[in-house]
Amino acid sequence: MSRPAPRVCPLRVCLPLLLLAALGRAGSGSEHGQEHGEEEPLHSREKGPGHSHWSYEDRQHWGVEYPDCAGTVQSPINIDTAKTIFSPQLRPIQLSGYSLPANERLKLRNNGHTVLLELPESLAITGGYAQQYRAVQLHLHWGSPLGLGSEHTVNGQRFAAEIHVVHYNTKYDSFTEAMVHPDGLAVLGAFLEVGPRENPYYQEILEHLYKIQREGEEVLVPGFNIAGLLPANLKLYFHYNGSLTTPPCYQTVKWTIFNQTMVLSHDQMLMLAMSLRNDDNQPLENNYRPVQGLHGRRVLASFQTTLISSKQLPSGKGRGTTPKCNACTWLAGDVLAVLFGVLFAITALAFLLYIYKHRSQNARLDSPTKSKVIYTAASTENTA
Repeated sequence: MSRPAPRVCPLRVCLPLLLLAALGRAGSGSEHGQEHGEEEPLHSREKGPGHSHWSYEDRQHWGVEYPDCAGTVQSPINIDTAKTIFSPQLRPIQLSGYSLPANERLKLRNNGHTVLLELPESLAITGGYAQQYRAVQLHLHWGSPLGLGSEHTVNGQRFAAEIHVVHYNTKYDSFTEAMVHPDGLAVLGAFLEVGPRENPYYQEILEHLYKIQREGEEVLVPGFNIAGLLPANLKLYFHYNGSLTTPPCYQTVKWTIFNQTMVLSHDQMLMLAMSLRNDDNQPLENNYRPVQGLHGRRVLASFQTTLISSKQLPSGKGRGTTPKCNACTWLAGDVLAVLFGVLFAITALAFLLYIYKHRSQNARLDSPTKSKVIYTAASTENTA
């Protein structure tokens, strides 16, 4: 079949159209693209520091461009408290320099994937790890107004949100150098839940989110006590070797996930889930990665999880911590029940020993093979 000849556009019509198209392409090179018209290809956009060209909607393909994302030492994971291993060598986490004065300004940024707070190098982990780790930044992962969004889970339970405070080993000169070494990074993680009260520490971040709604926007915020974003009890935690939870997914992270959770008010959690927009100008939500396989890795615990109830967590004081979690200390009623049980067992054993001794004595008295004991009657009082 013969192909029809192409239609030729008259010069007086096509020339103005070509000029308009050329002008449109020339004007589309702004940093964030045009509000109308076609944007530049994703790989050619300039996203600024801390941004990588990937999306949470394409998580299953991360391993194509970032091979480590398809590795066997990936994060996050599900923490099965019944399978964790108690390690008395895990000492309490100690922090240094975490309380910052208000006159020190911190950069808060929407990088298209999360809200990120840059931290000064004066913040450090000085205890609990074999080496010291210097802070770089912290960021959050959350769900949506209708769903939970923590990255790690405990016994299959997901929490409303999760905070990560990222550090690098001080033996290396920079975060960039450290991130490719097996002992290069340490991340402190804690779960966020909804509670009845507003959390004043998280409010130091949340109240500025309206200023950085669009991807790439940033604002300077006053310094505050960064330690208030983490649980007051830094003794109870889970520890395992894993990875960054976003590309490039380097498998160089020593994870610490605290057992105690943090409480934000309902309004604060909504503010976190609804304030920001991603690089496609869509609501920035559900920015968490699904749990990854353990592949034989061990999850250590700094406390005896097998002796711990799965319904309550040690309550924190003064930091908006909550007593609800999947791993916690015994309830007072459980302790009393155990004590009463022990006392009952001791009493029963003493009673059985008394009965046994009494019967043995009677058996000896009645035995024909033994001489009879001469019985002497007790004297009686003469009443006559």
